[in-house]
Amino acid sequence: MKKSIKILWRVFWIGLASVVVFLLLANWGVFGKMPSISDLENPTASLASQVYAEDGTLMGKYYLEDRVNVDYKDISKHIINALVATEDERFYGHNGIDPKALTRAVVHLGTDGGGSTLTMQTAKNLFTENWATRNFLLRSIQKVKECIIAVKLERNFTKEEIVTLYLNTVEFGDNVFGIRNAAKTFFQKEPDRVNIEEAAILIGMVNAPSLYNPRRNPRQALERRNLVIDRMARNNYITSAQATDAKKNPITLSYKKLDETAGIAPYFRMVLGEEMKKWCKEHKKNDGSSYNLYRDGLKIYTTINPIMQQYAEEAVAKHFSYMQKILNSQSNIKNGSVWKGHENVLEAAMKQSDRWKNAKKDGVGDDEIRKAFMEKVPMKVFAWNNDRSIDTIMSPYDSIRYHRQILQAGFMAMDPLSGEVKAWVGGVNFKTFKYDHVNVNTKRQVGSTMKPLLYSLAIEDNGFTPNTMVEDQQQSFGQYGMVPATTKTCSGETMPMAKALALSKNCATAYVMKQLGPQGNESAKRFVNFLKECSVQTQIEPYPSIALGSSEISLYEMMQAYSMFPGRGFNVKPMYITRIEDKNGNVLQTIVPQRKEVISDVTAYSIISMMQGVMQFGTGRRMWSYGVNGEIAGKTGTTNDNSDAWFMGYTPQLIAGVWTGCDDRFVRFGSTDIGQGSSVALPIWAYFYSKASADKKLGLDTKATFVKPDVMTNDIIYDWINSVPTNLGAEGEDMGNGTPSDYEDQIPANAKPQDLAPESQPLPNTPNTPGNNPKPNTPKNDPQHQPAALPNDKQPQPKAVMPSKKPGGN
Repeated sequence: MKKSIKILWRVFWIGLASVVVFLLLANWGVFGKMPSISDLENPTASLASQVYAEDGTLMGKYYLEDRVNVDYKDISKHIINALVATEDERFYGHNGIDPKALTRAVVHLGTDGGGSTLTMQTAKNLFTENWATRNFLLRSIQKVKECIIAVKLERNFTKEEIVTLYLNTVEFGDNVFGIRNAAKTFFQKEPDRVNIEEAAILIGMVNAPSLYNPRRNPRQALERRNLVIDRMARNNYITSAQATDAKKNPITLSYKKLDETAGIAPYFRMVLGEEMKKWCKEHKKNDGSSYNLYRDGLKIYTTINPIMQQYAEEAVAKHFSYMQKILNSQSNIKNGSVWKGHENVLEAAMKQSDRWKNAKKDGVGDDEIRKAFMEKVPMKVFAWNNDRSIDTIMSPYDSIRYHRQILQAGFMAMDPLSGEVKAWVGGVNFKTFKYDHVNVNTKRQVGSTMKPLLYSLAIEDNGFTPNTMVEDQQQSFGQYGMVPATTKTCSGETMPMAKALALSKNCATAYVMKQLGPQGNESAKRFVNFLKECSVQTQIEPYPSIALGSSEISLYEMMQAYSMFPGRGFNVKPMYITRIEDKNGNVLQTIVPQRKEVISDVTAYSIISMMQGVMQFGTGRRMWSYGVNGEIAGKTGTTNDNSDAWFMGYTPQLIAGVWTGCDDRFVRFGSTDIGQGSSVALPIWAYFYSKASADKKLGLDTKATFVKPDVMTNDIIYDWINSVPTNLGAEGEDMGNGTPSDYEDQIPANAKPQDLAPESQPLPNTPNTPGNNPKPNTPKNDPQHQPAALPNDKQPQPKAVMPSKKPGGN
């Protein structure tokens, strides 16, 4: 044998051996991790976790890649045929590698089509990394790995399973992954319902998701669709006539993508997401790792009722689109004087904005950035219209001020027996305002809504009844001073406790507080302990002023505390998840109601009766002008200088609470007539309930009644009704939680340390507490501060009770 031939053979065998060794090394993971047999048998991709409403409606998702799996049987044959005809004509004839396509790709350097089969592309989607690299050597290694994995996939899966894996993992543009999400996003259809043209559009995108996106590039998408249709005809999946007819039709989309701002109850889903992150950390998968909300495809079933949620959002929008106009008409809002002395708030907000942070990253100095913030530019700002936005020209600084003057709201409705949350509105517009005003971490002064809780303790532990006579006089609490601090709101008369609650009398409430423990803050300590029994988690310091609602508590906590009234003495924790499943439908956890008895059913019914008096004769009388019917018990609440307005109300079947106000407490209504709970918060509750109770699908019975305990013999005596002022109108004066001076508990110099709040926590509601602000100047002769007509008011309003201008309240 000639020497040259020997060398040729040697080179051949060495080359062949090198190729074999290279393939073995690649298979063993020397050039990068390769999937194990277990990985191949259980391929995974990042799956979006899905949130479902009470009726099974998809509310939203949590994802890094918006992907949801679907079975082969649930995919239209048009999608399968279009995919095979376009991406891998010989798919059913090869074993993972198509030599003909691979040779063509090498010879023509990919200009006449790629060499990857569907199986290789599936391998790339599932098991390889950095596949988009432009490094020739790395890409060559990746291609070899794809071939090896493709052969292994063909050995472990049927063709139907492989094409399903591909369609579940491929990208379709707009960060939408998987055929089910693509069909739902672009056409609002399940993947088994799409027609020939729609299938061609979807499959046309997999080659270049951005270029052939029909929403962004309709012309290129149309050309690509027609190419896919031609290939379907060429491979005999459809007839030439079908292809001709299909190509005549224009592209028709029904595009709707679920993101954090779209979908049902976005504020709720934000809070739920944080709750689920904690859940994922605490729960382990079979391999010992924690669940991942954004990758593991969890299915979260909630209690939210989509219809009630819609009515709640509509109620907020209906009332606030009106109330915002009134607030905007105030002179201190119009001329910007409300911000005098609070420029630091705007400065802080400016420095926290993305605009400021991005400029700092670019090395721009503070003075230059601040100058840019003062220059007017085109922008979108929030507005009460259908789009919830409007184009305008405004400086970024003014836009910060504008948005911080928008009224905010928190609304929550739930079943009082099971605790199932039916509606959750955390603000006026999630796209613009991300801060949630319902959850347990958002706390505001509760005002007079605290009074029913205090009165229930007096009935439960001290033997009071709704007919017990109380004195509407200022009370002394020893070293803790007088409550209220002034006698301005004290009538001096003796009245039944039911009347005191109906008219929200502060001085009578202080009297009830004192009966719980006449010495110092003994009564306040008892009340704080009772609030803990009511599941109020907030740390409340035992000062007598808490009887008037000076404490800051979340709407979420107040809902749980109030649930013991319609719950016949049983408090129930708000519950918004019923069960959690993994991606395969296996139940990981089922959640059941958590109830505990706090008061007797006699006490509960006594408070119900008293709170019905609030609605019939007192501060809640406005309710009936909104066309609602049935038994309703409730309580209004208004805090210092009208910074917060509340309404808590319930029926035998439903409990709902409303908080309203601005995020900066010095931005508020100047008139108590306008800014009190019965004017700002109660109408939202009324609008919601009027629609919810009229909707037969929701099953709310306006003829349902509160159950009176058998052992209860005495009813409330209403002989005091005739003494109610004739000018009470549709609501009555809500005394709120008094004037700022009502919370200046007099702490003597010799007070014992244990009687005071820890140094690390400022004394609540005392003159120098951070965050307290003086009331802005609101002269009585300023027309912008005169009471404005509110919807459905049929009678004149009471004279405004303006808070004291003495600093110290908030």
